[in-house]
Amino acid sequence: MTEFLLDYGAFLLKAATIVIAIVVVIGVAAAAGRKGAQDGLEVEHLNQRFRDLAGSLRRALLSKAEQKKDAKEEKRRAKAEDKAGSERHRGFVIHFKGDLKASHVPELAEEVSAILDVATPDDRVILCLENYGGVVHEHGLAASQLVRVRNAGIPLYVCVDKVAASGGYLMACVATKVYAAPFAILGSIGVLAQIPNFNRLLDSHGVNFEQVTAGKYKRTVTMFGKNTDEDRAKLKEELEDVHTLFKNMVAEHRPALDIETVATGEHWYGTRALELKLADELKTSDELLRELAADLDLYEVTYKIKQPLQKRLMANIDSALERLSAGRWQRDLESRLPR
Repeated sequence: MTEFLLDYGAFLLKAATIVIAIVVVIGVAAAAGRKGAQDGLEVEHLNQRFRDLAGSLRRALLSKAEQKKDAKEEKRRAKAEDKAGSERHRGFVIHFKGDLKASHVPELAEEVSAILDVATPDDRVILCLENYGGVVHEHGLAASQLVRVRNAGIPLYVCVDKVAASGGYLMACVATKVYAAPFAILGSIGVLAQIPNFNRLLDSHGVNFEQVTAGKYKRTVTMFGKNTDEDRAKLKEELEDVHTLFKNMVAEHRPALDIETVATGEHWYGTRALELKLADELKTSDELLRELAADLDLYEVTYKIKQPLQKRLMANIDSALERLSAGRWQRDLESRLPR
């Protein structure tokens, strides 16, 4: 027993040393990279960005005389568009890249609040979403921020270029219209709990685990104690309750789909997702924004929150762990592809 504890203590010290070294390296990089970051809202006129990109390429193909002529013509067009700008409706573009804890919900909330203060039902909100899912209540809160847009009577478009699965689809389903790239992944309407159990390992080394609770179901399945069939049944019941809430949310916002067919925990690529009515149209975010720019003034809205160094360090560690988890999820998907 003593030998086991000594070995275990040495292992913990080695692990702690490695973690501290990683934290220091990441911390220095994070501090250098974000030194000038400030809280606040940033707004970019996307129509102007699109014009500048096109203009740069066009002028590169012209002679000097033609470039001067084109520059004058561009100024004239810009002036005319500025005059007509007040008559055009607007589109507000926001981005959400999810992680297991949906840690960017505070920024999303600020962006939605700012937009709702100025938008009208004639405007549009376009969310570019990439989210593999994660913790239920965090992603539920993210979806609730999008419900605020719908409740205000403003059309909400969600565009999925890569993935909106599980909690990610909980967010996407709120949309007035869901756009998906042909190979984007949608669905995974299910709930999962994975808990390792070390009881037999502890028992083999003569270590007893004691747990005292008040309330019959305060703790059911545990990592270190011996789990019973009753514990597992209770956890299963709780997961089924969450799954029902998930299905009800999807069914409420997308009544045309067959919820029992899609709520199996499976995921589908864009073309199949369209057939199942998980999406409304196959289109990338680039295609969508370029099309909307013909009729709307598009503004990209980004809220940035400056985090203290300690929080940035922990966020970077969490992000690294989540990338490992996402990588395993992606490898699992790839293993199912035909070779």
